[in-house]
Amino acid sequence: MFVQKSITLLTTFALSITFVNAQSSLNKIWETPQLPVPESVLYSEKEDQLFVSLIDGEGNKKDGKGGIAILGTDGSIKNKTWVEGLHAPKGLARYKNVLFVADLTALVSIDIPSGKILNKLEIDSAVFLNDVTVDAKGVVFISDTRTNKIHRIKDGKQEVYLRDVKGPNGLKWINKNLYVLASTELIKVDEKKRITVLAKGLEKSGDGLEQLANGDFIATCWPGIIYHIKASGELHKLQDVQGQMNTADLGYNAKAGIIYIPTFNQNSVIAYKLSIK
Repeated sequence: MFVQKSITLLTTFALSITFVNAQSSLNKIWETPQLPVPESVLYSEKEDQLFVSLIDGEGNKKDGKGGIAILGTDGSIKNKTWVEGLHAPKGLARYKNVLFVADLTALVSIDIPSGKILNKLEIDSAVFLNDVTVDAKGVVFISDTRTNKIHRIKDGKQEVYLRDVKGPNGLKWINKNLYVLASTELIKVDEKKRITVLAKGLEKSGDGLEQLANGDFIATCWPGIIYHIKASGELHKLQDVQGQMNTADLGYNAKAGIIYIPTFNQNSVIAYKLSIK
């Protein structure tokens, strides 16, 4: 497999970039540039690598420029054009050896071993599909931020799972519950579709969502904010770089305690060591 080294190596300066609050801190490890509009990162423990969705154009157009790249966990570019011909790929999720991609109006399924596209399922009434998550049985949930809907795909059949969810974006299925970043709130949806607001008051609409081992969450807001959301609902800013770079749909390596931030218009992915106090 072609390997291209295109990585900002650790330097004294890079190591000094630390974002801290009273609760936790981020320490920059590496940054990989020259990635055309990265929107989402998914860490794959099985292959010890990162899948990165690349819009490479505008986020709301069917232009065929988008694709999926693969990075090493050291930031090296293993395959910049692993999958091509997508439109505006955003959120990523995995079930067994299939990678699911939210691709504007379609759910794209990719065979991971071969890199071949298995299916493109157009979602009824979809306008701006944004994030995707999968439950333990392979049922897929996908958010449409513009229509305020969350769709469910089960056994190849699609349905609107939830309506009137304000600006849904980041999704995460955890222990029979669906967690959603809905505009400036984090909500939990149980199996009976009962909704509980876990946290509210994000400065901007939420984007990416990951849960930590202690039940807390890390959430991003696209304009440049990273939050530590405690299980109690308390919000703590880990980083606020609004006006300097974007912070889109993060990936998370739980064993190493590292988060991976796609910077969207800054065309890079940054890895940070996460320290929770």
